[in-house]
Amino acid sequence: MKYEVRIGGEPHAVELDRDAARWRISLDGRAVEADAIELSPGIYSILLDGLSHEVRVTPSPDGTLQVLSGIQEFTAEVADPRSWRGRRHATVEAKGRQPITAPMPGKVVRILVQAGDPVEAGQGILVVEAMKMQNEIKSPKSGKVVRLLAKEGQTVNAGDILAWVE
Repeated sequence: MKYEVRIGGEPHAVELDRDAARWRISLDGRAVEADAIELSPGIYSILLDGLSHEVRVTPSPDGTLQVLSGIQEFTAEVADPRSWRGRRHATVEAKGRQPITAPMPGKVVRILVQAGDPVEAGQGILVVEAMKMQNEIKSPKSGKVVRLLAKEGQTVNAGDILAWVE
């Protein structure tokens, strides 16, 4: 897919292509080695040209994205009418019963809700510590926590189901 991304008002051409396990990215016509994983909603671990970055992306009401990487903060706008039209003021929620899974191996350090609690989309469910960083795992939808499978102090593997929300 091709995107026009404005960072700080300056336009950039971004082309993304995914093969089996890796992303091929072209930024302004220059190939970039990259690998990315979403740690939790809006938080990504990105490996660019051999350098690791934790990037936090927060949508703003005006349709732009606030991007924080280390101590640098950017405002970005993605111009792609096929994927962004109609999303400027709305968020997409998952439908049906949803598992909350561990995005990486780590240790559950805090449970933020109990079974039966109502939750909003994006609300923190629990916190997993991995590589000396605490990552809040959030609900993909509004609903009710129907089951908690994780306990504080428990070691988890990537992909382990920690809770269910419906």
